[in-house]
Amino acid sequence: MPTLTQIKYLLAVERWRHFGKAAEACHVSQPTLSMQLQKFEEEYNISFFDRSKQPILPTREAEALIAQAKIVMREAEKLDDLCRNRSQEPMGDFRLALIPTIAPYLLPYFLSAFTAKYPKVNLYIEEMVTEQMIEALESDHLDAGILATPLGKKSLTEQPLFYEPFWLYVHRQHPLAQKAKISQEMLEPQDIWLLSEGHCLRNQIVEICALRSQPEKFPNLRLESGSLETIVHLIDKGSGYTLLPHLATQFIRPQGKALVKALTKPIPSREVSLVYRRSQHKRLILEALAQMIQQSLPKDLPREKGSSLEVVGIS
Repeated sequence: MPTLTQIKYLLAVERWRHFGKAAEACHVSQPTLSMQLQKFEEEYNISFFDRSKQPILPTREAEALIAQAKIVMREAEKLDDLCRNRSQEPMGDFRLALIPTIAPYLLPYFLSAFTAKYPKVNLYIEEMVTEQMIEALESDHLDAGILATPLGKKSLTEQPLFYEPFWLYVHRQHPLAQKAKISQEMLEPQDIWLLSEGHCLRNQIVEICALRSQPEKFPNLRLESGSLETIVHLIDKGSGYTLLPHLATQFIRPQGKALVKALTKPIPSREVSLVYRRSQHKRLILEALAQMIQQSLPKDLPREKGSSLEVVGIS
């Protein structure tokens, strides 16, 4: 019978598609990992990976076995977590991802307080775009994600944390800079700066502005940026405008606050949720994380969807 260590090494190689990277992720030497996998293969007379491929790929006969190995490892982790958390105190490893348009603005509000209050939780955080995060959640490479919803995935649970209104950020010499409030009908496609493809915020802005296409600011410019800060600087030093989520506006320099303009009601907004697999067993950490985030948010950020807000889809 394979050991949990052998299963762990098998799944690491399946994830990283490279023996060296898998060994590094497991904190062992590559010869140690390779030897354990070789024993596993010899015991059952099977080759898990086609080593002639680059990156290496699972063999066809191994695909079903790897899928079952993921179930075994998930249940073993669940048993370990239940044994460790008999005291009802959050503890253990927790892998969390946030989309790039949320991470730099949300993390400063709750991260220090959470790590101080729950020192037995080992929190691993990374940024991912939505598509990558969904894949990582469904393959158990993440415990939870914080991203814009709804996703419409039956395998995932979405726990709304807050509703984030959008604001217009405009160049100081643009005609809209003289307006107190902006209606969606006032927005011209040729003046809008957008994030690169793959960011759900880009799709939301396209929907808010009712764009039939996704234009670039200049016909001869292709901007591949996932940074709202980059776009803000381009507007400050150039022209045009963009839409910013509420938390991002909190980091605008004081001299730029007057260039943040409210949108007319119903205010286009995004739903931000804590998302995890329905079978996720780290409930104590999930509950502690959601509670800490909501307690740490600015008071003017809605926790519930009101009639003055309109949630924008992400597709």
